[in-house]
Amino acid sequence: MQLLLNGQFEETFRGFRRSAFHLEVADVYETPEEAEPIRRFRAGEPDDFAWQQPWLTLVRETTASGRSVRRLRVVSVPHAEYTRWLLAISHLNVDAGEVIRWLPRDQLDGLPIAADDFWLFDDRRVVFTLFAPDGSFTAGAETEDPAIVEHCVRVRDALWPKGVPHADYLTR
Repeated sequence: MQLLLNGQFEETFRGFRRSAFHLEVADVYETPEEAEPIRRFRAGEPDDFAWQQPWLTLVRETTASGRSVRRLRVVSVPHAEYTRWLLAISHLNVDAGEVIRWLPRDQLDGLPIAADDFWLFDDRRVVFTLFAPDGSFTAGAETEDPAIVEHCVRVRDALWPKGVPHADYLTR
């Protein structure tokens, strides 16, 4: 494994050729950059989403070049406040070109699940996202080890079809 620090993850993201898949398995991420937007959500205050624009721009550029970006969020029901917030803002990611699906944890029915979030690039590279105890993103741990990549591909292929597309999940 190699640690990706200081913008190296963005370089990896920009460098994939066909597809990027992100699995999120935690019900809460307490990243410092999301603290103010979540406070606004709780208070019913408007958000200009300036904090999210770099990511949305990257996704737009990526998908405009013909590459796909997919995200599967495994969530507990009833939803935590953090999940409710994500449900309220994920349309921005979808509008930028991400394909997002939601999978209630109680519908896993014995399917394989990863203990950690990961990105899978072109079915050949995995980057595990590493967080500090305070919730802040610290680094990515990258590998092309065939056994790890194959495991992550199996997890994605088992879970993705069970996920509910974002628009459909909102109407449930």
